[in-house]
Amino acid sequence: MRKLLVFLLLLASTTFLTATLSAEDTVHTAKVSAAEANKDYKSKSVAELFGSLYESTGLNAMINPKEGLMSHGIEVSTFNQGFGRVIMVIICFTLFYLAISKGFEPLLLIPIAFGGFLANIPVADIAGPEGFLGILFNMGVSTGLFPLLIFMGVGAMTDFGPLIANPKTALLGGAAQLGIFGTIVGAAVLTKYTGVIDFSLKDACAIGIIGGADGPTSIFVASRLAPDLLGAIAVAAYSYMALVPIIQPPIMRALTTKAERSIKMEQLREVSKLEKMIFPLTVMILCIIILPDATPLIGALSLGNFAKESGVVKRLSDTMENSLINIVTIFLGLSVGSKLAAEKFLVPETLGIIVLGLVAFSMGTAGGIVMAKIMNKFSKHKVNPLIGSAGVSAVPMAARVSNKEGMKEDPTNMLLMHAMGPNVAGVIGSAVAAGVLLSIFK
Repeated sequence: MRKLLVFLLLLASTTFLTATLSAEDTVHTAKVSAAEANKDYKSKSVAELFGSLYESTGLNAMINPKEGLMSHGIEVSTFNQGFGRVIMVIICFTLFYLAISKGFEPLLLIPIAFGGFLANIPVADIAGPEGFLGILFNMGVSTGLFPLLIFMGVGAMTDFGPLIANPKTALLGGAAQLGIFGTIVGAAVLTKYTGVIDFSLKDACAIGIIGGADGPTSIFVASRLAPDLLGAIAVAAYSYMALVPIIQPPIMRALTTKAERSIKMEQLREVSKLEKMIFPLTVMILCIIILPDATPLIGALSLGNFAKESGVVKRLSDTMENSLINIVTIFLGLSVGSKLAAEKFLVPETLGIIVLGLVAFSMGTAGGIVMAKIMNKFSKHKVNPLIGSAGVSAVPMAARVSNKEGMKEDPTNMLLMHAMGPNVAGVIGSAVAAGVLLSIFK
């Protein structure tokens, strides 16, 4: 017993001595490190301290750009470090103005513009991989998740009744996709003959989707075929969606006569609940059989719509058409805006995308109107060509514009519900067109 006590005392003494020596070594090491650090330190005056502060500001970074500065693998020119950022901030404030003063898609333009504003703040690197905008982009846009969630919400908000009641209006939604494929040719022509713009065929397909006036589909396709052009494509798509009341009316009036704009259509029949439930399932099954690459978009749309029409999961459908789509819209807008950094946006290709997007949207509007005029040549029940412009999938703004233009000719001519047929058909049509392009290039 005595030997055991002696052994324990010796062990405790040894442990204490070791800990003491280790602590002394640590203190000595810390003192040496501090001495080495202080060796390079020199006291600074108040003016020098303020000078150091100024050198770390964004203002200094914009006034005194650095040659050869790299940002995420892209060399940032001195122009884009300074005046380019100022231009982008002005563009962002222009988007604020359009959203707030003009009411052009504020739910989208405000988060997109704010994301662009944050992306152009120097030094902070908010849109970088470690910044919160970069994290949002990688989480939801690069993966294609956000557009699918948006489609789910759109499905929960959409009534396919007008399309079911008058199925031939689906042709108008299909004809409005003319802009998508026409723009692909336009992009190829610009690449061949300008010598400044260089779009690959994948780039051209991603740009062409703008013609469908469907922002989520444009993002979904661009994230897979042309991720470097995603910012410009998304902004062009959503900008033209917002500018529907400005772009479409001149085209509608130019392609129709007063008599055609005054055509009154027959009242739509009432669509049963069973028909509305069968429709999304039928569309999804056809998509799976014929065009599986479009299934993510069509499937999300069908899920939202089926949940709504079933009537037994009201909490889920309400969440999809309200809380979920609102949250995702914020994240999606900020993510898209993160790609509005000057070094990525102020390039010749962006100007080409803006021009081609306008051409695509105009061709889609014209395609639906012309198809309606052709249908009237062979149909006993006349179609007001104005509803053909609603074939682009800017739901429901394009349908409202058709109704407004019709009421200008005859205040009693209500075209809204008739225009919703090609409008929702356009949503399906743009998703199908996206599936075709993805199936070709996957």
